[in-house]
Amino acid sequence: AMAALRRPSGGGLRRAPQDGRLEEINKEFLCDPKFSDEEDLEEKLAVFKEKYMEFDLNNQGEIDLMSVKRMMEKLGAPKTHLELKKMISEVTGGVSDTISYQDFVNVMLGKRSAVLKLVMMFEGKANENNPKPSGPPPERDIASLP
Repeated sequence: AMAALRRPSGGGLRRAPQDGRLEEINKEFLCDPKFSDEEDLEEKLAVFKEKYMEFDLNNQGEIDLMSVKRMMEKLGAPKTHLELKKMISEVTGGVSDTISYQDFVNVMLGKRSAVLKLVMMFEGKANENNPKPSGPPPERDIASLP
């Protein structure tokens, strides 16, 4: 069964197992006393999970250099190869050239500032500025995204 999981497949097929895997990691973060005083932790983790899966991930389900490159271009903030490498090593502490979901969440929830985090925050702000229909917001915003 493991071999079948590793086989690169179309985006849609890769998402389901990955979603489950990230959900498991989210549960671990929710139980982590280190983050017990984090406001809206569950909502934040749901958003991080969506964001993480939005990166064009390599087939290992991690964010690699090309994924970060594409994401930055999509955000209209293209970076040089060197800057991208620096962004990744900021997140991983220099131990890996791919960003795991744990790394990603740790940076997003952590106190230290990283370029990736700033970009994500900035993108969130940009999205908030888009005029929204008036009236109370729907209960689960993110679940209704395509």
